[in-house]
Amino acid sequence: MSQKTQSIHAEAGLHRKLVLFAVQLEGYLAHFPNCHKYTLTQGIRQAYLDVYNLVTECQKRYHKKTTLTQLDVRHEQLRMMIHLAHELGLFNYSAGTKDAQAPGERRYLVILRMVDELGRMIGGWVNAEIHGREPANAVEA
Repeated sequence: MSQKTQSIHAEAGLHRKLVLFAVQLEGYLAHFPNCHKYTLTQGIRQAYLDVYNLVTECQKRYHKKTTLTQLDVRHEQLRMMIHLAHELGLFNYSAGTKDAQAPGERRYLVILRMVDELGRMIGGWVNAEIHGREPANAVEA
């Protein structure tokens, strides 16, 4: 399989992981309290959409270095907003009210694991494009 073919498969895997991440993220964000509806929750959603759009843009561009850099930065911003939500205890809410029984730590770890996996895939893509290396995550997902 050529490098181009492997890269296409890796990018398709990244797209699929982004969709699965969106489904999981929306489930968690729906439980955040309403006072964060237009601030942090909306910021997290926008950061996710920016990452998704930048992946699509990278797939269509011939020269990808600048767009991949933007993608890497926006992904890190998304990670930091999710971390902030965790520090504020927002993953401990259920239906907008604080729940002592809510699995806040578990929710955070699940979404963080997904963000980390996306970051590894993006990092592999950056290395492949910028340094001309074979993508490490070129296996079909």
